[in-house]
This record gives sequence, structure tokens and C-alpha cells, in this order.
Amino acid sequence: MSEIAPKQERDEPRVKPRPGVASTSGSGANQAGVIAAGVLLSRLAGLVRDSIFAHFLGDSATADAFKAGFRIPNILQNLFGEGVLSASFIPVYGKLLGEGDQETADMVAWGVGAILTIGVTVLVAIGVLVTPYLIDVIAPGFEGDKRDLTIQIVRILFPGAGLLVMSAWFLGVLNSHHKFFISYTAPVAWNIAMIGALLYYGPRRSQDGLAIAISWGSVVGSALQIAVQVPQTLALLRKHRIDFARIAAPLRSVFHNLTPVVVSRGVINLSAYIDNVLASLLPTGAVAALNYGQLLYMVPISLFGYSVAASELPTMSRAAGAMPEQMSTILRSRLNRGLRQIAFMTVPSSAAFLILGDVIVAMIYQSGAFTRADAVYVWAVLAGSGIGLLAATMGRLYNSAFYALFDTRTPLRFALIRVVLTLVLGYLSAIPLPHMLGIAQKWGVAGLTVSAGVSGWVEFALLRWALNQRIGWTGLERSYLAKLWALALGAAAIGFFMKLQMAGFGPRIQGLAILSTYGGLYLFGAWILALPELKQFTDQITRRFFPRPPSSPSDQ
Repeated sequence: MSEIAPKQERDEPRVKPRPGVASTSGSGANQAGVIAAGVLLSRLAGLVRDSIFAHFLGDSATADAFKAGFRIPNILQNLFGEGVLSASFIPVYGKLLGEGDQETADMVAWGVGAILTIGVTVLVAIGVLVTPYLIDVIAPGFEGDKRDLTIQIVRILFPGAGLLVMSAWFLGVLNSHHKFFISYTAPVAWNIAMIGALLYYGPRRSQDGLAIAISWGSVVGSALQIAVQVPQTLALLRKHRIDFARIAAPLRSVFHNLTPVVVSRGVINLSAYIDNVLASLLPTGAVAALNYGQLLYMVPISLFGYSVAASELPTMSRAAGAMPEQMSTILRSRLNRGLRQIAFMTVPSSAAFLILGDVIVAMIYQSGAFTRADAVYVWAVLAGSGIGLLAATMGRLYNSAFYALFDTRTPLRFALIRVVLTLVLGYLSAIPLPHMLGIAQKWGVAGLTVSAGVSGWVEFALLRWALNQRIGWTGLERSYLAKLWALALGAAAIGFFMKLQMAGFGPRIQGLAILSTYGGLYLFGAWILALPELKQFTDQITRRFFPRPPSSPSDQ
């Protein structure tokens, strides 16, 4: 990651793209900005949802049951959802679009949608039936009423998870046509439904009753998430018919790619499920704390890692169809540019998690049943997550590059290594290590996120090494990373001093003051150093929220 690029590869000749292949930095940055704006809105809605959830349920046994139960139906979404379907469907669909074969592309889209609908329906039915056995696997530490409540929650949530898988099909179609905003803001509708259930039933029901109510709210929200994407998707798919004989070859390609991606995605998510299994063996509150921290951890990954990776995948896939002989040059150029964008915003996020994590957690969650002690507990989870944050965000982009090359097996092999490391290091860090250090067992939950971060760095290093063997040098210069970390740690140190001086203020006033100062100092330092990624960042915001009106002939 930190090697210096050889001069001949830094000074590569510019490639003139064929029509239909975006290669300009502005195009990629703008698309990533659109995705980031959509993801930001959905993540903000998610934070509001979880803040209200924490107010009513805190770190209680009911919160543990809901958070663990929520993970189980998500097996479907994680195995067949947006990341997996995008990796198998978009390269094939996008290549057909890049070749100008709109009719075949439409039929492939409808064919994949039909097969997916049948498959997901069957899996949802099976999931509802085997829920008790899944609880024993995912949360073996749950017993009695806590286990019974988790079973009830899971059975309600499974149909909603199936709908969210279908929502990923809409996202795949829209992304392939570079229509990003609607698909990435659609989860706002899902969050709004859950927020409505929390606000209405929170004061009226017991904690267990509230957990059931918001489970039903999740199902309603899943249907709404699909509904908001329907009009734009149907407008893009003009051929409303399927000729399976004609599209047999591309369909085989989609599902040939799908199998290793599903396995790879399953392996990747297995590490998160392993963390939940181990957390269920820790004292009450560990599962909820782990999930509160992971929601915050996913914000920068989604905003800065997934937004860049998702915007680049369709472009890389179209390039594969339009100019395969120039793919290496295009991939290197786009990867290195994307890595700089990702690191520019992820490094300060990581520093904030490590040094100001209690401020972040308290600002969002501390209210009602969620106390200051809970905020410090979740900070330990968040600080551990910060160790592997940069690896996780950059790894998303490398995975997209492999998928664009129709290579889904290489990421799978490295994901398997990551899971084995997560299991071994996670168990050692969560169970025996607290006893060896003489600290309370509950703090083992922080060891889970630290071990996941270390494993993530190993996986990233392997991904980068394997891709560099195929296309040449990619990565970030040491000097660039040093500048980012110096800016972030310097700003965080000032924020930490402010925290000590503002101890008597409420968590939200304190958080807004400290985090806005921290962010402002980091961006000011980037301006002083004239980092080009700052201009890209501000240009994205300007284009998204302050678009320029089209010029008139008189302005020419």
C-alpha cells in the first residue's frame, strides 16, 4: 500500500476512450459523489433510527435479542444482496450495454429478476421454518425468554430481508445505467418506517413489545424501499419479455459468477457472524454494543469505500467490453485515483474513532436507557474497528477491480484467510485475553473488532499483491499517507483537549462543537497542503447541492 510508484507507471500515457466508456476523473468523482450523497442520507436516517432505538432499549437483553435477531435474516441480504448481485450481474449486464445490445441486456435483467424472485421466496420459507436452529448457531449464549423473543423477531424479519434482496436487483439495473441517487437513497424509506414504529410504539409498549413492533416496521420499510425504485427501473427496461434461449449464455455467465461471489460474500460476512457468536457468550449488552459500534463503523465504509467502488464497477465493466486491450492502463489509473479519494476521507474517520469515539457515540446514542457508561463501552468497540477501517474501505475498490475482470475466485480465497484469522484471533482476544489481563470479561468485545481489523489488513495486502501481479503497480505513496495521518491526528489531539474542557456540557452540544472543529481543522490543513482531493470533495458537494444552471447562448 505504501510503496512508491515507479516513474514509468506514474507517467503512463493517457488513453483515449471509446464511446460509452467513462474514463475522466470528473466523471468517476461525480458518480462517487452522487452515491456518497445517497448513502449519506440513508446512513443519517439509520443513525436517527438507532439513536431512538438506544433511547428506548439501551444495552438491555431485549436490545441484544433484536440486534442478534436482525442479523439472522440478513444472511439472505448479505448472500444475495447488492454487493453480491452487483458483482455477478453488473459486469455481464454492463458489458452488453457497452456493446450497444440494449434488447439482450433488458432480457438478461428480467431473466435474472425472475430467477431471483423464485429463489428468494423458497429461501425465505426455509428460513422461517429453521429459525430456532439458526438461533442456536448465531447466538448460542441466548437462553429462556431472550431466546424465545429472538426467534419471534427473526420469523417476522425474514420476509422483509427477502424484499431487500429484490431491492438489490433494482439497484443493479439502475447502477448499470449510471442512475445512482434513487437506489442509494431508497433505504431512507426503510429507515423511516422503523423510525415511525419506534416513535409510535416506544412510549406505549414494553421493551419486548416494542421489539416486535419495529420488526414489523422493518418489513413495511422493505416494501417501501422497492416501491421508490420501481418507476425509474421500469423506464430503463424497455423490452418487457424474456427469451431464455437467446439469453442462455449471459445468464450462465451471471450465475457462474454468482456462485463464487455468494461464497465469498458469505465468507466475508461469516467474520461478522463469528463476532456475534462470540459476543453472545459475553455478559449482557455485548451483542448490542457490538452492533451499535458496527453501525457507526459502516458509515465511512459505505460513504467513502462503497461509493467509490460502486461507481467504478459499471465503468470498469463497460471498459472490459469496449477496450479489453487497454484494461490494465484504465484500471491502474482509476484504482490509484479512487484509493486517494478513499484515504482522504477514511483516515480522519479512523483517527476520530480511535481518539474521539466516546464523543461520537454519546452524541448519537446517549439518551434515556443509554448511559454515559454505555457510550464508553461502545467507544471501545469503535476504537477497535478504527484499526482496520482503511483496509476495509480500500479493499472494496480492489474487489470491484477483480469483479470487472470477471475474477471472483481470487477475492474468495483471500476472504477465507480473513475468516480463519478472525475466528482464531477473535476467540483469543474475547475469551482468554481478558482473564489474562485481569479485566472484566465484557471488554472482550473490543478484542473482537481489533482482531477483525488485523485480519482485514491481511486480506487487503493479499488483494493488492494479486492485482498488482496482473495489471502493474497500484497503491498510495507513503508521503501522501503521512500527510493525511499528520493532519488527522493533529486535529484529533485538539478535539481531545476540547473534550476535557467541555466535560460539563451535554453530549450533543459537546459532540457538535468538537467534531465540527475536528473536521474543519482537517479540511483547513488539507487546503494549506493543497491536496487535490479536497477540491474533488468540495466540487462534489457543490455539484450535488448547488448545481450551476445551464449556460445560455448569450453567455457564450
